[in-house]
Amino acid sequence: MKKLTPYVLILPSFAIVILFVVYPILNAVIRSFRDPETGSLTFTNYTYFFTEPIQLDNIEYTILISIATVVLTLLFTYPFSIYLRFSKSKLSKWLYNLNLLPRFIPGMVAVYAVMLIINDAGVINRFSKLLGFDWKLGVLYSYKSIILLNLWFNIPFATLIITAALTGVKESLLESAKDIGASKLTIFRKIILPLSYKDALIAVTFVFMSNIGSFTTPYLVGGNAPKMLGIALFDQFNSYMAYERAAALSVIMFLICSISAIVYIYSNLKESKWET
Repeated sequence: MKKLTPYVLILPSFAIVILFVVYPILNAVIRSFRDPETGSLTFTNYTYFFTEPIQLDNIEYTILISIATVVLTLLFTYPFSIYLRFSKSKLSKWLYNLNLLPRFIPGMVAVYAVMLIINDAGVINRFSKLLGFDWKLGVLYSYKSIILLNLWFNIPFATLIITAALTGVKESLLESAKDIGASKLTIFRKIILPLSYKDALIAVTFVFMSNIGSFTTPYLVGGNAPKMLGIALFDQFNSYMAYERAAALSVIMFLICSISAIVYIYSNLKESKWET
């Protein structure tokens, strides 16, 4: 009986995973190969997304926005995290606390708040009129506004991950490197980067995957065409009721997200092999 106790204890969690994770995934994969009229197996649902120009534009548009968000997030977050970690000023502590604030603001509230600011008749435009100008950013309902909101959400998240990784860099290592005459660039290349790049890669992976399937931001501030895949999936499921195509698009989105996961896993395996 004692041998069965561990299995009995994990059975509820295992059943929940099977019911709410594994089964829906398998069902979506099987349904994506099903013809909606005859019920036979077919590749038509996948062919539609890779031959229809509108759908191809949606896929390309989503990947480009996700990559742009990842690159801009990393370019801003990494230096910012280094500053927060190694600066002893009061400003760095204040910025670190301010960086936590977006995590407690609901996504819908944040999107509408930014819309009120960047709208052509929003806060920026009204403030400019007080100065005798008429500034209209013209970024709302375009890819620019999507990237802007993505950065608003993802920079604080990535900063928390990378800053936490940098806390593992001991001050004694940096002091020893300075004592032997190492420059700041050398310290970054030889000490800081090797000890934190893995966590930066984790942040990049999550940022990429979250933007591939994002819905709220592109739905509220994106244009009508092309669309992010999250919106395209909503249209297939809700507007057209093409459930088989929706399942196929879900699988395609999963495969796109798995690219970043594969890169992360490969880097870990490569590092483990080097350590061995």
